[in-house]
Amino acid sequence: MNGRVLIVAGSDSSGGAGIQADIKTVTALGGYAATAITALTVQNTLGVFATMPVDAIFVRQQMEAVLGDIGADCIKTGMLCNGEIIAAVSDALAARPHIPFVVDPVLRSTSGTPLLDAAAIGVLMERLIARAAVLTPNLPEAEALLGRVIADAAAVEKAAHSLRALGAATVVLKGGHLDGNRVRDVVVEGDHCYALEGPRVNTRHTHGTGCTLASAIATGLAQGLTTRAAIERAHAYVQKAIESAPGLGQGRGPLNHAHTVRDEP
Repeated sequence: MNGRVLIVAGSDSSGGAGIQADIKTVTALGGYAATAITALTVQNTLGVFATMPVDAIFVRQQMEAVLGDIGADCIKTGMLCNGEIIAAVSDALAARPHIPFVVDPVLRSTSGTPLLDAAAIGVLMERLIARAAVLTPNLPEAEALLGRVIADAAAVEKAAHSLRALGAATVVLKGGHLDGNRVRDVVVEGDHCYALEGPRVNTRHTHGTGCTLASAIATGLAQGLTTRAAIERAHAYVQKAIESAPGLGQGRGPLNHAHTVRDEP
């Protein structure tokens, strides 16, 4: 077991996204996952039906308990609910500037339920995105952060550069919401830009894709991979997890996070 990842995110009762997907991902890639839970949710593959934020002080206490004992080689943030939680998480991270962190700016669920107060988006940008090692928005999240529509492939690349200007060292802008037979993610790492492409899988089983990608990247960073190597491995891991999804649920089903696990002969 190599690489300690502290995940700061919400719980998904269906196990397909959030903390549950994060733990599965880190474990499947050979890392050690610890958590600070920011919210409880009532959800399944059909949608999110209720959320219950955790008190911001308690979130900080969870982080401090883990970091003061087990420690972390990388931290990943997901659903943060509100500005108070973002501030508490930011303060904990600021006290440990040597630990890189990956920000998955979870604004809405796949089904469209808001998961972050609209008023807190500015706090997220100022307190976390500006200092992140990696930022991993999808297109709707990027549009909300930038305040403009991203309509085509050319706009995606421009948006990735604009997001990079917000302060994150690297931006992975996921292109899955655009039409086409291939999915193209654009990465801006410092002054360098490149793309990762894969065939679009004709499936409804994509629940937790964003959580999974960000946690896979965080695991790679925790294990000492370069940023590009961590992103490329994470991209391949998610692609396979979608292709081999178990087909559970009546709506947007979960991925196969355990596809890296091989049965002993």
